[in-house]
Amino acid sequence: MQPNNRRLSSRTMAFVLAGGRGSRLKQLTDNRAKPAVYFGGKTRIIDFALSNALNSGIRKMAIATQYKAHSLIRHCQRGWSFFRAERNEYLDILPASQRVAEDKWYVGTADAVTQNIDIIDSYGIEYILILAGDHIYKMDYELMLQEHVETNADVTVGCLTVPRDEAKAFGVMHVNETGRITSFLEKPADPPSIPGDPEHSLASMGIYVFKWSYLRDLLLSDQDRESSSHDFGGDIVPRIVETGHAQSHRFTESCVRHSADAPAYWKDVGTLDAYWQANIDLTDFEPELDLWDENWPIWTYSESTPPAKFVHDEGNRRGHAISSMVAGGCIISGTEIRNSLLFSQVHTNSYASLDQSVLMPRVNVARHAKLNRCVVDRGVQIPEGLVVGEDRATDEQFFEVSPGGVTLITKPMVDAWLKAQ
Repeated sequence: MQPNNRRLSSRTMAFVLAGGRGSRLKQLTDNRAKPAVYFGGKTRIIDFALSNALNSGIRKMAIATQYKAHSLIRHCQRGWSFFRAERNEYLDILPASQRVAEDKWYVGTADAVTQNIDIIDSYGIEYILILAGDHIYKMDYELMLQEHVETNADVTVGCLTVPRDEAKAFGVMHVNETGRITSFLEKPADPPSIPGDPEHSLASMGIYVFKWSYLRDLLLSDQDRESSSHDFGGDIVPRIVETGHAQSHRFTESCVRHSADAPAYWKDVGTLDAYWQANIDLTDFEPELDLWDENWPIWTYSESTPPAKFVHDEGNRRGHAISSMVAGGCIISGTEIRNSLLFSQVHTNSYASLDQSVLMPRVNVARHAKLNRCVVDRGVQIPEGLVVGEDRATDEQFFEVSPGGVTLITKPMVDAWLKAQ
């Protein structure tokens, strides 16, 4: 038996649910799952959950994948292959592989864990931390584990305070004065408010802590229930609320801040508008999300690239970037860039301009192109003279324009535009 004086994180595994498409991101997830979408100039969305686990002291992890998982799997193999089994460290990738039946993939978040019980058993863990792989935040899971043990809970649910009109997209809970959950509703049409605060609701982050032996028995029982959707938020947690002890854990108690007065930063970048805004926010003078904090780094796969290069300085042909983030390998040739975020290996050419735009790796912007409030998918070749972001009606003929006026540009869209010229 492992000694109890060790950190709880050393007796815990993190199980990351990363199988969802994220259809609200439109064509950004046509070829990759949402957790594999690029974010912040260098990382992928899943890197935040994995980095939080690693920084919290957890060295045993598993990632359940399903929808178009190749990009995600390749990223994890390249960027997260430093775990060493001889040091009792593991990161397993668990694609849906018809382990139960030939016609059965993962049918719910809980089922993704149930189908891998034998693998989890082999880890020899005491606690399991269930994580969503598609949110942007920094959190010390050790503090959540401590509350779980101190309150003797059957499940501890990470929770956020959100505006009531936004809570319908979450699991929403009522709690008593000790933080015990007294009711849990999954994505209610009319979310209940926090007592004493009618404008806000307490929403689930999709983060759960269980003692593994307890969850194991619960999952096996749930597996045989025909009425169950085999989902943590829809079935497992509500069942514990009714029959056991479900405890809430406030994100504000364990979020990692870069300063004492910094806000508790958490973002669901599940829509095109939210994704664009979260990336552009990083170009602020002092962004709420601190990617420069060496005490809580966001680990990822780092390409070997030369430094960014800026060339030409004559009249309206000047390579420069203002209030922007530019990754390695970029060549900014005679282009004006403002309030934008460029991933690695982006090349821009003379007389082009970018404003409030997010360009993923290996985008090429030809001469005289103008992009305003755009998100450009990986590898897109922006044609010479293309202007996007000035006339919504024109943009909507070929590109995806969000309710907030952000334009998504992908290779098939550019091909359609070229064909029409």
